[in-house]
Amino acid sequence: MRIAVTGAIATDHLMTFPGRIADQLLADRLDHVSLSFLVDTLEIRAGGAAANIAYGLARLGHRPLLVGAVGADFAPYGQRLSALGVDISGVHVSGTRHTARFLRTTDPDGNRIASFYPGAMTEAAGIELAEVLSRSGGADLVLIGADDPDAMLRHTRACRAHGIRFAAAPAQQPARLDGARIRELIDGADHLFTNEDEHTVLLAKTGWTRADVLRRVGTWVTTLGEKGSRVERADDPALDIPAVPAIPAVPATPDATDPTDAADPNGVGDAFRAGYLAALASGEDPGRCAQSGSVLAARALSCAGTQTYTADPARLRALTAAAYGPHSPSGGENA
Repeated sequence: MRIAVTGAIATDHLMTFPGRIADQLLADRLDHVSLSFLVDTLEIRAGGAAANIAYGLARLGHRPLLVGAVGADFAPYGQRLSALGVDISGVHVSGTRHTARFLRTTDPDGNRIASFYPGAMTEAAGIELAEVLSRSGGADLVLIGADDPDAMLRHTRACRAHGIRFAAAPAQQPARLDGARIRELIDGADHLFTNEDEHTVLLAKTGWTRADVLRRVGTWVTTLGEKGSRVERADDPALDIPAVPAIPAVPATPDATDPTDAADPNGVGDAFRAGYLAALASGEDPGRCAQSGSVLAARALSCAGTQTYTADPARLRALTAAAYGPHSPSGGENA
């Protein structure tokens, strides 16, 4: 199965301020704030939901097609993804904007000041998905991830118009969309991926019940953090898949990082989707796919950064069998 992944491609710029941010906010000057922080550390990490998912699929032996918009500064990032097996031929390079960036300053108390610059992502709506797929050899499934909202809608319409199987993973975007646009994004999806909060927002804004959603999508997968995940289908009982403990990652390549004492939750949901889709591509049933997703998420949780863990298909199958047993929770056997 060839999988295309559309959505955000970004870099994360993470800084640490040794003082207390709260001490810089003066009660009698809140009407005129002008702050500057001398930070101790700066980490620049690869990110963006689509790139994170494509990274995970490539680690598991697939050659996913990445579709999104970036700036000219993407070149080193793109070369790294390409070397790992990601097809970046579907990435649009802006002539005027930088790649999207997330900038965050954190103090020892955990207080944060952050900004997100969408940059080239605002040009993603100009990508003609059918053209990109035709040029790159097509895809059996398109995951439509969080992106410029107009791009998400355009890609969804293209999949419907051309009869392409698609999965919806709108992430936080439903919070800024009205009910009609959310309904359009998910109606007819082969899979719908949300977390627990997104699940609630989606129902509230669409006005649909859980049963309404399940009549319109093939499989609804909701990640529940440390509680694991839930898989729902219209004609089957819901499957609750427990999470697995974080799995220590042993660096195997120069781009891998050592495990950290503190788990890093950034990108864990993206790793879950990558593990799920990789198992789906191998013909596994939804219950086993969710178990594979949970194992890869645990591996990602053990590393700092969203694209630093290592994985391979045989190891993922072995870890899944060790964590959950040789059989799927819905009765199928592990391939």
